[in-house]
Amino acid sequence: MMKVEIRPDWVVRDASGLPTPLPALLDLLVSVSELGSISKAATARGMSYRHAWGLLQQFSAQFGVELVHKVRGRGTVLSPLAEKLMWADRRIHARLTPMLDSLASELQQELARVLVGDAQVLRLTASHGFAVAALVTQLNEEGVTVDINYRGSSDAVAALARGECDLAGFHLPVGEFQQAAAAKYRPWLDPERHVLLHLAYRMQGIFVAKGNPHNVTGLDDLSRPELRFVNRQKGSGTRMLLELLLANLGVDPAVINRSGTAEFTHAAVAAYVASGMADIGFGVETAARRFDLDFIPIIREQYFLACHAVALDTPLLVSAQTAMASREFKDVLSALPGYDGALGGTRLDMHPLF
Repeated sequence: MMKVEIRPDWVVRDASGLPTPLPALLDLLVSVSELGSISKAATARGMSYRHAWGLLQQFSAQFGVELVHKVRGRGTVLSPLAEKLMWADRRIHARLTPMLDSLASELQQELARVLVGDAQVLRLTASHGFAVAALVTQLNEEGVTVDINYRGSSDAVAALARGECDLAGFHLPVGEFQQAAAAKYRPWLDPERHVLLHLAYRMQGIFVAKGNPHNVTGLDDLSRPELRFVNRQKGSGTRMLLELLLANLGVDPAVINRSGTAEFTHAAVAAYVASGMADIGFGVETAARRFDLDFIPIIREQYFLACHAVALDTPLLVSAQTAMASREFKDVLSALPGYDGALGGTRLDMHPLF
């Protein structure tokens, strides 16, 4: 079956209104930043040195500012403008990719209905996370069509209660805050009607710039007025977890979120911090490592997929359980910093948690 993909793209227009498409330039800038050499960056991007140099000169002329320059002992480095362009692109991708993936999934299902009729589709609604994305990829590779809808954890379990999805993803902390966090989901989850499938353990913690320049040591530092904090959106499981942890410390969430800035994914929070627009964030370890941030572990949690008990033995849900329990999937999760998929696919009774 064909797969629909939608990827973010952006252009810069000059004073005359002429658009300047950026993808080729941005890819080249990333490689220059990583490799410290135009020649090596060109090779990595499959272009000649002449073409790469011409591209840099073309855009330098359009912007009126050099994009790269030589630094003794460091090779070729990006100019401040080039750094801003690169980080703007990473933030755009981190922020928009989940929404575009959801839209692509919807379009794919519409095409499937026209091309193959009433094909069986697994409807998955979940907060965006690295384990969920890995599961969707695993299922697609095994021939299972997944209609993925990325939404906050509260919205996900509410969708399950309304019969709008087959699986709903949400997460709970391990330990003393588990019951308090579970209470947030009780309006939609019924231990008599629903069961849980364990997807993964993961570690949540604090994101700070490399080297921890502000000497952050724990969550109480979030109340420091000089630190710029980027939060997750309201309704996200991570934001609810953070507010529970802060309440335990006697810290008012309104104090930490002075800017009102909120992002919809862990990756977007990490990109915000890595670009220098915030000093501190909170999320899963994988996001921090992918953006070369320092990570201060705070709490371990379980990510679950909830479903109706009566549907557990249907072919689609059996396929999902089998995929989660497979060695291939567990190997993928083991490569994600802070994730542990050893219990993937395990069925859990909700009563002890709820």
